[in-house]
Amino acid sequence: MPTHAAVQAYYGQELGSSADLKTNACCDAEALPAWLKPLLERIHPEVTNRYYGCGLVCPPLLEGCKVLDLGCGTGRDAYLLSQLVGARGQVVGVDMTREQLAIAEGHASHHAELFGYANVTFLEGTIEQLQELPLEPGQFDVIVSNCVLNLATDKGAVLGGVKRLLKSGGEFYFADVYADRRLPAGLRSDPVLYGECLGGALYWKDFLRLARQAGFADPRLVDDRPITFSDPRIQDLLGDTRFFSATYRLFNLDGLEDACEDHGQAVIYQGTIPHYPHRFDLDGHHAIETGRCFPVCGNTYRMLTESRFGDHFIGVGDFSRHYGLFPGCGESLPFASASGAQTEGSAACC
Repeated sequence: MPTHAAVQAYYGQELGSSADLKTNACCDAEALPAWLKPLLERIHPEVTNRYYGCGLVCPPLLEGCKVLDLGCGTGRDAYLLSQLVGARGQVVGVDMTREQLAIAEGHASHHAELFGYANVTFLEGTIEQLQELPLEPGQFDVIVSNCVLNLATDKGAVLGGVKRLLKSGGEFYFADVYADRRLPAGLRSDPVLYGECLGGALYWKDFLRLARQAGFADPRLVDDRPITFSDPRIQDLLGDTRFFSATYRLFNLDGLEDACEDHGQAVIYQGTIPHYPHRFDLDGHHAIETGRCFPVCGNTYRMLTESRFGDHFIGVGDFSRHYGLFPGCGESLPFASASGAQTEGSAACC
């Protein structure tokens, strides 16, 4: 597997700008919500020209929050988040590539003067060793990363560090690259594939397992899109392997279960989250219209009522009764007899 030094060289020296990348993993600015585009336009061009993210890591309701940006690079997302958290908030960016941090820090005063406040700081370090940085446990409301987890040499350590640094009810909201299968060792060690965020991409099922092992019981997929390749060599190397850019949110809530359990609960969205007056999308399966009594599983109930979103939702019901698995959650009773069918000649086995 490529070392930190190889990744630093690829992003610090080989890539001059996002135009040098060989895939479409980087998010197109045209896909940004209209209300975010003016904020992006305020960021210095040298910062945005060295942007290598694969998604949008600006979740709703960040005013006044403390946010940690893992693998911040030249600071594009950090300076975008700076405007969203406002003067009362704080953004900390972490990166191991000095060349990129030099650009981020070099434009700090420019952005502070433009925004009217200075709320962004940058730290040099690796995201696998967050415990070595001057960061306190439970310090952050939100942690983000943009196409960085795949570059980590110990992804489990990253997720464990994130869990340690999040407040109760906080979330890890991040975009990354995933594969539809496990890659052979030869592809995982190819320096170009690794630098292009492909060689280190997790098989999506393995990511879910790692997240749960780190204490995030119910990862939620927000959105996804396929990744295509402009370089024929890369396409030949990867064959039929498919890659996806996907955004997940992981909530730091100790009460979450490993399945969607039905407690007869519901939530009512009050339409009060800025920029989302008509509907709030928790993830790809929960589009909650304003004013509608929306039935939810116990995990979703906790995510919406025990996080920073709590003031914007009315919770209906409690956990006093249990009705089994929540309908439509992707699981069902494993028992053949649950369908009401009985195979002729079958008998009980003790």
